Amino acid sequence: MSDFDLDASPETLSTAVLDWLDAHWDTQHRRPLDDPDGNKHLWHQKVLDAGLAVPSWPEEWFGLGMKPAQCKAIERAFAERKAPGAGLDRYHLGAITVFKAGSDALKREMLPQLLTGPICCLLYSEPNAGSDLAGIRTRAEREGERFIINGQKVWTSNAAEAEYGMLLARTDWDVPKHRGITFFLFPMKQQGVEIRPINQITGESEFNEIFIENATVPERFIIGELNEGWGSFQTAIAYERLIMGQGITERRRGTSAKGRPPLLELAAKTHRLQDPVIRQRLAQALAYREVNRLNNERAKIEMANNGSLSLMSLSKLAMSRIQHGEAAIATDLLGPAALLDGPNNADPANANFDAAKAYMNSIGGGTDQIQRNIIAEKVLGLPKEHEPDKGTSFRAVKSDAGSRNGE
Repeated sequence: MSDFDLDASPETLSTAVLDWLDAHWDTQHRRPLDDPDGNKHLWHQKVLDAGLAVPSWPEEWFGLGMKPAQCKAIERAFAERKAPGAGLDRYHLGAITVFKAGSDALKREMLPQLLTGPICCLLYSEPNAGSDLAGIRTRAEREGERFIINGQKVWTSNAAEAEYGMLLARTDWDVPKHRGITFFLFPMKQQGVEIRPINQITGESEFNEIFIENATVPERFIIGELNEGWGSFQTAIAYERLIMGQGITERRRGTSAKGRPPLLELAAKTHRLQDPVIRQRLAQALAYREVNRLNNERAKIEMANNGSLSLMSLSKLAMSRIQHGEAAIATDLLGPAALLDGPNNADPANANFDAAKAYMNSIGGGTDQIQRNIIAEKVLGLPKEHEPDKGTSFRAVKSDAGSRNGE
């Protein structure tokens, strides 16, 4: 039985959630009132038990069955009290994928774990399978009620911290490449998993190579069906693209103390707000944001009604365009000051971060070029690109590629 009125207006619900937080959360010290040590798992469990972690999901699956406006009210209340744990039904990709594509047994076993702390990384790309992801060669071979995994993944973020990874592996080599793939929830903390950081020019290592040798995953950790993982993966990648599209729209949607969007505030600070060229570019940037917000709402409705997942490509591509465009505007507004960095130069640091992030996000979740292909074929209905290996078993494709490469 929920502690909250499921039919309450967003305003009434927000007040109730704030009261709940005041009874359980120490905003000043940012920790639970009954746990001075600040145990993150215990706090996330408390939020989950209250139905506030995933309020849009049914009560059967730890939610409250609430509407979007109610869910946003909950997230705003948590943000006001600086409390973590809300909005996981929009941003926890691993949990969302298991909820949408996993069996009831997998959901019962793993959702409580995934929603109370563990990080879930993505084990998709390989050295020879990036944009052509269906060309993966990581293999999963059955051994009783488990699978033995061997292969290599690359460009994986958060691998060292992750307890689980969503893994694409080939389980049947004698069918066309988009078939014969299985999607697993893969335990990362085991022998046979080696994580090697990829060193960047900045000195950071945000990405990793993953080498998997005779590691294991239980059969019950299959997300979806054996050999039908490409379909389950489409659910995961669609939500990843939606999350990316939502993120850029919401990250800068807030207003300054003067009630203006941050980009307009920067234009005012640099005395360029009356420049007609700048005003035109700002208007276009804000229009892109609003169009992307509306498309995200459309995509959510489509997905809720088992409609096309391809609309998520519009969100992801729009996000990339918005980031590139706004970073360019901010850089032009700052002029030579855009070269500055550090804690005393917040505006240039933000502009530089956005510019760098724009290029990374043009690749993550599928490159911009791949998104254009998907939109052309599946949204606009244009003719598909020729597939020379369509209908050919992956074993034959692999052998043919090996002979051409002298393997």
